[in-house]
Amino acid sequence: MTGNRLTSWAFAEAYGAPDAGTAEGAALDWARDRAGEAGVRPVTPGTGDALRLLATVSAARAVVEIGTGTGVSGIHLLAGMRPDGVLTTVDVEPERQQFARQAFRMAGYAANRTRVIPGHALDVLPRLTDGGYDLVFCDGDRLECLDYLGESLRLLRPGGLVCFAGVFAGGRTVDSAAQPTEVRRLRELLRAVRESKDLVPALLPVGDGLLCAARA
Repeated sequence: MTGNRLTSWAFAEAYGAPDAGTAEGAALDWARDRAGEAGVRPVTPGTGDALRLLATVSAARAVVEIGTGTGVSGIHLLAGMRPDGVLTTVDVEPERQQFARQAFRMAGYAANRTRVIPGHALDVLPRLTDGGYDLVFCDGDRLECLDYLGESLRLLRPGGLVCFAGVFAGGRTVDSAAQPTEVRRLRELLRAVRESKDLVPALLPVGDGLLCAARA
């Protein structure tokens, strides 16, 4: 990538980031610091921008997030959702979810705007309502990404969106060298979404790759 393209990419990544002086900006900075301490890789600002935009254009009232982390992606999703919308977020690490709860409060979101569920996503998702959600954001175990896709198709209303973060895997997804199982799963996910008759896909070059698809 040329220097100009790298500069443009960096500009795009930072373009929509809220000012640190706002409640949202301060909450995001705090949540990112907690993520660093916990060894969690949060979504980039550019990915967060995309999630906020997608939540807005879909007029999302009900969103499922797989992988709460420390609340970075959740804040972006909440910022784009309708004022009466509820984010259901699932994670296997309840300690990190406590950070997320605090980050949501710092950003100005009331407790009734989020439903924070500790547990394994594939145990929790089957208990959620069929066709009851506008958007599903997946940032969990890459080995389970195909299972997340199947659950998302059940959970989404017609026209709803499913998004997967980190599908480039640091460039390994398109590297012809031998790759670990998790990268091979991502390749299978990309193929399954592209070939599905039920989805309209787009692969966005933000962050480490954001795979999005609308349910037909």
